[in-house]
Amino acid sequence: MAPLVLREDRDGLATLTLNRPDKLNALTVALFQALREHVLQLATETDRIGVVVVRGAGKCFSAGHDLADIAQGERPPTPGFQADTIELLANLPQPVVSAVHGHCYTGALELALAGDMIVASESAKFADTHAKWALTPIWGMSQRLPRRIGLAKAQEMTYTARTHTGPQAQAMGLVNWCVPDALFDAEVEKFARSILANSWFSLRANKRLFRETEGLPLRAGLAWEIHRSEGHGPDMQARIAGFTNKTVKLS
Repeated sequence: MAPLVLREDRDGLATLTLNRPDKLNALTVALFQALREHVLQLATETDRIGVVVVRGAGKCFSAGHDLADIAQGERPPTPGFQADTIELLANLPQPVVSAVHGHCYTGALELALAGDMIVASESAKFADTHAKWALTPIWGMSQRLPRRIGLAKAQEMTYTARTHTGPQAQAMGLVNWCVPDALFDAEVEKFARSILANSWFSLRANKRLFRETEGLPLRAGLAWEIHRSEGHGPDMQARIAGFTNKTVKLS
């Protein structure tokens, strides 16, 4: 049986691929168990992995929570297991990029929102369909979606269950960047590599700053940044010397 989540490491970039293409990568307890194992391992590998990309195999990112799994009475190992796994992904020390093509509905959108950034193909389709199935979110939708796109737009998505295309998602701020389908793989790689080219120390420190100060009043946030800054990284001198000597090109 093929692994439910594939991992590929290449030159500092780890790619996690949801791997149920025959079921449109619908999310089951077993898939979340596989995902969690990878996420827990990645959290310990900051010395060799600088950026994590999450994507789907086959035709789409994911069609969402597997309704068959729900109907059969899914039994997660612990209460809130899926939500906790998404939280672990969101809190990885490394920046996380969600790469979305095709369907990204409901539970899949909650998973994608764990990414610090979302890159979408033009054919991507985003929707929150909880209301269509008489469900309410328990994997973070009510909190992460309004923080990403604002309360009014989040309410529109949630109340209407309407589908939005990749370009529409970019226009509302749901995704950082929308690219043509034919260029999707190459542009995701290029985007991730542009992040990796920077100091991994700074990437992790800046992610912590964003996470720890989110929601704070301006003065409190500024005080946190000033007094709890992690300062400069071990690669600062080499980077400055490289720039000064024109031996490296920094982006």
